[in-house]
Amino acid sequence: MKVKLSKIAHGRAGDKGNTLLLSVIPFEEEHFSAIEDQVTAKKVKEFLSHQLKGEVKRFSLPELKALQFTCEEALGTGVTTSIAMDAHGKSLSYALLEMEIEIKSLA
Repeated sequence: MKVKLSKIAHGRAGDKGNTLLLSVIPFEEEHFSAIEDQVTAKKVKEFLSHQLKGEVKRFSLPELKALQFTCEEALGTGVTTSIAMDAHGKSLSYALLEMEIEIKSLA
């Protein structure tokens, strides 16, 4: 079954200058492997291509059942100089949760 990440996970966002950090954390541990298999750095960059202009790196944190993405050149000129409405990129964690993946079932 195909579901949006928002049905099975929550997200967090942080920033350092023009670098955005996005995290995806499943609500239930059993969904971590599906998220880890399908939510790649390449897919995140493609899914958020309107905002992410630089390299995207993925870090898997299996002990925490979480993924973190470091997204370069994601916040325009950087938080302190940007005039964008969401200079910190907080809404991008919610945007990423709109991505759909395949899972066996909802627990």
